[in-house]
Amino acid sequence: MAVEKGGLSDSLAPLRHATFAILWVATVLGNTGTFMRDIASSWMVTELGGGPAAVSLIQAAGSLPIFLLAIPAGVLSDILDRRRFLIAVQVLLACVSATLMMLAATGNLSIAALIALTFVGGIGAALIGPTWQSIVPELVERKELKDAVALNSLGINIARAIGPAAGGLILAGMGAAVTYGTDVCSYFLVIAALVWWRRKTAAETALPENFLGAFRAGLRYTKASRELHVVLIRAAVFFAFASAVWALLPLVARGTLHGGAGFYGVLMGAVGAGAIGGALLLPKMRAKCSADALLLGASLLSALVMAVLALVPDKLVALLALLVLGGAWIMSLTTFNGVAQGILPNWVRGRALAVYLTVFNGAMAAGSIGWGALAEAIGVGPALLASALGLVVAACIMRAMPLPSAELDLTSAHQWAEPLVAEPVANDRGPVLILVEYDIARDRLPAFLAVLERFSMERLRDGAYAWGVTQDSGNPERIVEWFMVESWAEHLRQHERFSHAGADLQTEALAFHRGSSPPSVTHLIGVHARAMAHGLSSS
Repeated sequence: MAVEKGGLSDSLAPLRHATFAILWVATVLGNTGTFMRDIASSWMVTELGGGPAAVSLIQAAGSLPIFLLAIPAGVLSDILDRRRFLIAVQVLLACVSATLMMLAATGNLSIAALIALTFVGGIGAALIGPTWQSIVPELVERKELKDAVALNSLGINIARAIGPAAGGLILAGMGAAVTYGTDVCSYFLVIAALVWWRRKTAAETALPENFLGAFRAGLRYTKASRELHVVLIRAAVFFAFASAVWALLPLVARGTLHGGAGFYGVLMGAVGAGAIGGALLLPKMRAKCSADALLLGASLLSALVMAVLALVPDKLVALLALLVLGGAWIMSLTTFNGVAQGILPNWVRGRALAVYLTVFNGAMAAGSIGWGALAEAIGVGPALLASALGLVVAACIMRAMPLPSAELDLTSAHQWAEPLVAEPVANDRGPVLILVEYDIARDRLPAFLAVLERFSMERLRDGAYAWGVTQDSGNPERIVEWFMVESWAEHLRQHERFSHAGADLQTEALAFHRGSSPPSVTHLIGVHARAMAHGLSSS
């Protein structure tokens, strides 16, 4: 039976690629083990006498390193071999769980050790997060990218459905040491899949980036990308309020609902099961609803769940509510991730996704600490109600800031000609001032400047750190666009980064230029006294 376009068969299309499928299965198994570890750690804090602040600190300890380290990790993902980098970090994470296993087996587990090792595990998660997301476009075709992102979210939530429930049962039946040991085994499965993957070696570039240069380029791109700003602001607001349910759920399970470790695992499993159902429905929902509508729905459903958990102390009702929460959570995560992936070019993908992960985890960490402190002061139920109300109000306000389209062609256009040079220029020479001279009819000048203003974002995203437009006082129709780049190598990279979407904007701007010849382009390179003393060509 044929399945309509946008239905289930299309949503599973990325699994037809063997490498994507094998890595996807491996990460599902690996994430299952991670959720087992997290469920054990969250519950063991309550077993060791921790209150709301201690429980929320465990949540913050896992998120805070991602907030602190995701951007440097994103830089590494763009300049290192991603496969080898992932293998090294998986080994680190296996060591963290092995340490937890030994401490639990010997009876030396403490709240301080749990928080410290959760923090180290968060460092590992920070290092691999941007890299896992960055490899997706390498494994599938561009038209399958949104479905691949959705499948990754589905995989995480399959793990969320199985891991907490299995972890809670193992924890209740066999203890924390066995639970942590199971997680150790899961890392070996992921490492084996990464070793099997024969990643295509990227073509050698004559302009390799170093860490600091790549870091600055990533920050410049983020600063200049208005589309990314919208995603970051909306994600920060949503996750700051939604984090309350994750920070306080262990206390709801133990205190409000009077459940044990097994019941807490079942609750978390219900979230995962709801997410699986939501992921299966999401392709049809995406076909009918905009990204903004999906995000509004996710916000309202999440707020409703928090209100129900606060007002209805019933185990069955809580299970049903968390099924709904799972669907809302994958709806929000997939929407944010899909839009972020779609608006980013490949050259900066790891770094920009790292900024997104920094905002996401910063909001989760700050929210967890804040809601934990509020729960200490006014109680768990009132804190959940406050977060629910805040999420509804924020969702309505954020409708005034629609999410950007993710349909632009951001692949390299290779449209710019190589700059003319009288003699070889050292890559580290700089700064470089580029002048582009246009001849624009006076009556068309306002419309031209409006297009050029939009085009300036391309210049700034691709490497310029300053941009402007000047007018010849003696000839008002002579307009000179200028922008500055930190080095000659960075300007050559700017040539490589220039996208088809940018080329379309450039064509729109060039339509205003008069004359048969294109605008003249001049490259002016910084000169220093020391360089003059040794000869410019050898500087």
